[in-house]
Amino acid sequence: MQTSNVYFQQDPVDAALAVGLKDLWFPICPSSFLKKDPISLRRMGYKIALWRDHEGKVHALEDHCPHRGAPLSLGVILGDRIACPYHGVEVSHDGTVTSVPAMPGCKLEGSRTTRMFHAVESNGAIFLFNSTEPQIDTPPPLRLPEELTSPEWSSFLCYTEWGCDYRYVIDNVIDPMHGTYLHKQSHTMYEGDVTAEFHIRDTDTGFVFEKKGQRNVNFDWTEWIDTGIHLMRLEIPYPKTGGPGGNFAIIGSYTPISRQASGVFHWRCRKVDGWQRDTWRFLYKNRLEQRHWNVLEQDRVAVETMEPDANQREFLYAHDMGIVRLRRHLKGLAQAQIDRAATPA
Repeated sequence: MQTSNVYFQQDPVDAALAVGLKDLWFPICPSSFLKKDPISLRRMGYKIALWRDHEGKVHALEDHCPHRGAPLSLGVILGDRIACPYHGVEVSHDGTVTSVPAMPGCKLEGSRTTRMFHAVESNGAIFLFNSTEPQIDTPPPLRLPEELTSPEWSSFLCYTEWGCDYRYVIDNVIDPMHGTYLHKQSHTMYEGDVTAEFHIRDTDTGFVFEKKGQRNVNFDWTEWIDTGIHLMRLEIPYPKTGGPGGNFAIIGSYTPISRQASGVFHWRCRKVDGWQRDTWRFLYKNRLEQRHWNVLEQDRVAVETMEPDANQREFLYAHDMGIVRLRRHLKGLAQAQIDRAATPA
């Protein structure tokens, strides 16, 4: 009996979202990952080589030598260039081949054939611009919220990797109601109503999904922010034992590693200055940080143990309208990206 292979085409919108949208900034790794030697990381559908030049500035190229495809991350740092370990081909930080030692003057020299990524180091993390084009000279600026830019705020980066699609992490954070149940034993999330009504409030950079009639009690709201980087913001009220300062704010951003892995970035922030800043930082490191890791671990276990197709077999209700709104928004951005790619220049 003759059989034939059947191939299923992946939904292009889903495919675009799975690797991360283009023309956006993404956090890639904590600054501490990158020391004196180059490293290689898989992010946003690429294998990326990162290194620091002699002045400590971060550079990033696709981890693929244009000659034979060997990993540039195994090569030698030459300032803002890197030399491939296989045949010594030197590639500049902008993706241009500057030297082919084995055959000077060949056509490969001077070609700009390697995908480059603009890099910014800020708040303990390295951010890359995920451009549609393999090389661009000037990306839009990285625009972070005041919690990460104002001297009135103090913050710590909490980074981990979860074994799930990064979109499951986003769904988890846009859902304040899970805090009342999953985190009910937490030192800050045990109060508040176990039932609630929600509404959506638009902002200049996104929207807020919040409980009606409950504020500064529990995990009461989440904000979605798009400033050329996709961020999420929320606040957790602190008891007096949490030290000086206002509510405990969290800024989150989530980066695709693969279909089964995500880079999870949370900056834990508090608005404090003077002696209160030192007190807060001491209390956080010595008394509070482990509690926050325990809460994050509850989230990780919940989303990692979901089936990969769990979001295809759901029965959503009113509390999930934040998830529905955000998924529609992201799909719309992905479709617009696809449409731009299909339009002749």
